[in-house]
Amino acid sequence: MSDLLSVGASGVRAYQSALTTTSDNIANAATPGYARRTATLSEVAAASGRVSQGSAATGNGVVVLGINRAADAQRAAAVRTSGADLAKTETSATWLQGIESALTGNQLGDRLTSFFNAAKAVAADPTASTPRAALLESSGSVASAFAATARALDQIATDLDTTADNATTSLETLGASLAKINKGLASVAPNSSAQAQLLDQRDQILDQLSALSDISVVTDTSGRASVNLGGASGPAFVTAGGDVGYVTYVRAATGTVSFAVHLNGNSASLNPNGGALAGIVDGGQRIGAARTELSRIANDFVNDVNTVQAAGRDLDGNPGAALFATGATATDISVVLTSGRGIAAAAVGGGNRDNSNLAALEALRTSGGYETDISGLVAGNATALDQRKTVADAQNAIHDGAITARDQLTGVSLDSEAVDLLRYQQAYQASSKVIQVARDTFQTILDIR
Repeated sequence: MSDLLSVGASGVRAYQSALTTTSDNIANAATPGYARRTATLSEVAAASGRVSQGSAATGNGVVVLGINRAADAQRAAAVRTSGADLAKTETSATWLQGIESALTGNQLGDRLTSFFNAAKAVAADPTASTPRAALLESSGSVASAFAATARALDQIATDLDTTADNATTSLETLGASLAKINKGLASVAPNSSAQAQLLDQRDQILDQLSALSDISVVTDTSGRASVNLGGASGPAFVTAGGDVGYVTYVRAATGTVSFAVHLNGNSASLNPNGGALAGIVDGGQRIGAARTELSRIANDFVNDVNTVQAAGRDLDGNPGAALFATGATATDISVVLTSGRGIAAAAVGGGNRDNSNLAALEALRTSGGYETDISGLVAGNATALDQRKTVADAQNAIHDGAITARDQLTGVSLDSEAVDLLRYQQAYQASSKVIQVARDTFQTILDIR
């Protein structure tokens, strides 16, 4: 009877654990990052390692070997890789969108066109004061547009710095959390609910890390993760032993962005190929390139217009004075001509009604290509933005597919859990019945004696 009691008791304990595990699955079916768990059951082996004739007839009951967590390293890695690719493209697109707003928001191209059209109006009637005043006003608008566009690009660069700093701070926070989890996994019992919870937290952090930078992950037998940023050949960031580094960010005046990882007194350059950091690298380069090209156009425009102005004579017959001046940067433009009479419409030796010097300004409009260059800058950025959006759509589909493939294995199916719940409940009740029968039988034997 004692064998019957122990078998029934083992069944009650085992199926109680299985019911608890199934209940956890059902309760956490919608919990982000939760991986389905199952109680692994096994027949109790004979204590001596050999089965006697009597034990072969009665059996030894059942035992819970542990809690098995559904996981697939390859599917999890596919989610991280596709997530890093998507984050890079989306981050890059964000900065391209900002560049587009900066280049078009101040209507620089339109104001350049208005400037040259105003010059043509002066050429049509060189002695009239109104067209000259309009050209002077248009000159101020062009100068303001160059300066405002440059400030907008500078602000985007400042926003990029803030975003990069926040990203490095997030990396440090996530790394510290992963290091704590690694230490917890080193001491927790294997195949336990506590280990499964830590592994869920570990995988969530790895997903968040991959959104910031492409990562390479190696896990040991206890589930502790070692992480390198920038791929397998990149610098170590978190060790299985619980060490964690930090990341620093620097942007050069040209827009070139660099990251470095510092761990245990050692520093190494980080060249991210995925995640938000890679998108920041691309954004910094594009902001810097747009700023450089804008400065070149502004410098050429001011110098060329002033050169044409110096070659002519104003309405009073004096040599043409500079129309524009620049400050600390090429885009810091101001109008220094104070009167429309100072516009040098005539060539040297021409009269008040001569407009041949403005013909040189109109020729400069074509040869200088300022409007064309601004349009090309805007169009090139727009093309790159459209490409990023197209790629992002494809990468989003790939990422969704990777998540679906992973969740098919690790996700909770309420239908399956309901079936298991009913099955374990019946097994629990049956084991309880075995105990009851064993007790009744034992009591009957005692009454006979």
